[in-house]
This record gives sequence, C-alpha cells and structure tokens, in this order.
Amino acid sequence: MFKNRKEAGDKLAIALDKYRKEKPIVLAIPRGGVEIGYRVAMYLEAEMSLIVVRKLPFPDNPEAGFGAIAENGSTFIFPEAGNWLSGEEMQSIEEAQIAEIERRIDVLRSGEPLPDIEDRTVILVDDGIAMGSTMRAAIMLCKKKKAKKIVVAVPVTGRETAAKIGDLIDDMVVLERPHQFYAVAQVYENWYDVPDFEVLEIMKMIE
Repeated sequence: MFKNRKEAGDKLAIALDKYRKEKPIVLAIPRGGVEIGYRVAMYLEAEMSLIVVRKLPFPDNPEAGFGAIAENGSTFIFPEAGNWLSGEEMQSIEEAQIAEIERRIDVLRSGEPLPDIEDRTVILVDDGIAMGSTMRAAIMLCKKKKAKKIVVAVPVTGRETAAKIGDLIDDMVVLERPHQFYAVAQVYENWYDVPDFEVLEIMKMIE
C-alpha cells in the first residue's frame, strides 16, 4: 500500500534513478499521474510535461472503457469493442473525448504544444494501469513522434497487462503487481479524483 500519490511517486522515482544520465523527459498523464510525474521529474532533475490521453468510456459504465485516444489522434481500440457498441456510438464517444482533450490542453498545459520528444528518452508516468488502453495510446503517440526510448513507469498494474505493455516498449518499471488486481485505487490509502486546480498548482512548481 502507498499512503498517497506523493509517496508512490517518491518510491517510483528512486526505481528510475538509472535513467538520470539520459536526461529524459517525463510525460505525465493527467490528472492522476501528475503528482507522481512531478516527484519523478524532481528526483531525476528532468524536464516534465503533460501528455493528454483520454479513455473511451462505455456509456453505461464510464469507469470501464473500450479504448483510448491521445492528443495527436493516436487511438487504441480493443478488438472486441464492436461486439459492445455500434460504430456510431463509438464515434460519438470519441468526439466527446477529443473535446475534453482540447479542454485539458488549454487549461492544464496553457494551450502549449507537447515538447519535441524526437530522439529522446521518454518516461510515461501514471498513477497505475488498469486495462491499459490509455497507456497504449500514449505509447502510440510517442512512437509516432519518434522517441528514441520509451519507458513506462507506474506504481501498480496487473501482471497480464504489464506483460502486454512491456512488449510494446523499451522498459517498464512497476512497483507493485498484485496477484489479485481489481483497480488502481486498491493500493492507495488516500485515493481521490484529482481536480484541475491541483494539477495547475503542481505545474506551477516546475515553471
């Protein structure tokens, strides 16, 4: 168990010490990954920014998703999604999430473009990985933008998901892989949905 995202971020940062010399850029997925990304970036003395990716949620169960979309349009869809939703339903959900991506870029990143990551070591950070669609879309973006090395770093994920995502990237750093993994929140004593203002406060500290 982690007390909170701060503690998880501090522990994850230490596990990433081997990347300090590569002068990586830390890309945190808002909003839950921002506190953790901040702790990692401060420890590694690395540049940090936000990579905006959104889960594509089911209409009747928004906690679950059939895929995810990144800010550059990179989209991951689970192959069986067509069994659950029509093409029209999926398109409508995608459009809604694209609008939210644009809002988050405007509000959380002040409308600034993603930093250039070509030929750089990128550390993708979130507070955990559940089904993995959001992280896969983020990885797709980094590959399209020609990152030299992609490292995924999270405090927790399931073993099967870790194996699948690990096959897509150069390295994966995970602190906890529970035998029975139901949700990211299960490893945090203090878990809550992070509001915009908290992200903005953290980002001000790295300016």
